[in-house]
Amino acid sequence: MYPMFYMDSTYVLVLAGVILCMLASVKMNATFRKYSRVRNHSGITGREAAEQILRQAGIYDVRVEHVSGNLTDHYDPRSKVLRLSDATYGNASVAALGVAAHECGHAIQHATGYVPLHIRGSLVPIVNFGSVIAWPLIIIGLFFSTGSSSLFLNMGILAFSLAVLFQIVTLPVEFNASGRAIRILGSSGMLYENEVRATKKVLFAAALTYVAGAVSAVLQLLRILILANNRRS
Repeated sequence: MYPMFYMDSTYVLVLAGVILCMLASVKMNATFRKYSRVRNHSGITGREAAEQILRQAGIYDVRVEHVSGNLTDHYDPRSKVLRLSDATYGNASVAALGVAAHECGHAIQHATGYVPLHIRGSLVPIVNFGSVIAWPLIIIGLFFSTGSSSLFLNMGILAFSLAVLFQIVTLPVEFNASGRAIRILGSSGMLYENEVRATKKVLFAAALTYVAGAVSAVLQLLRILILANNRRS
């Protein structure tokens, strides 16, 4: 039995992951706020930049829409819609163009059959289901000494491992999209060289949040494996 499951020494791994994610989030928000106040020299908005980038890439079946919220920007490959948030859609800042170009990077990945993007997409339904059942199975496996508890525990670990895999696969997808964004903004003339450098800082800060999320997930999985090994011992 593990009555102190949430207070054992391995909890330091969870705290480390939480702190890492918080630091990455603070860095991202501070960097975005800083460069969202810097207007790009061309005065082009995030929406206009996205539409121009998509046309230049030969993509005409992706709509650019506004979505409410802060930094809720995303590309939906199922409906082929690129959604830009309040801070990006009608904003002519350096940060807005960086985010818009990044999301266009995902649309270009989709159009060109970028393999990691398709792998991530195929994992979504499995991960969504696994994330729901992982912790109940793990808790049952750790707390109850029944004949089937080991089976529950192993199934829970497998389900959680798929979620960790999703986080890891996300990294090359995001880094590639940011790389495409920087190249596009640098070659299109939308931004000057110093503005491109500022955009790099915004996208790098955004990438750190994905790295922190992946590291946090790995630390959580390590904790589960340690607890499972202790139970079996």
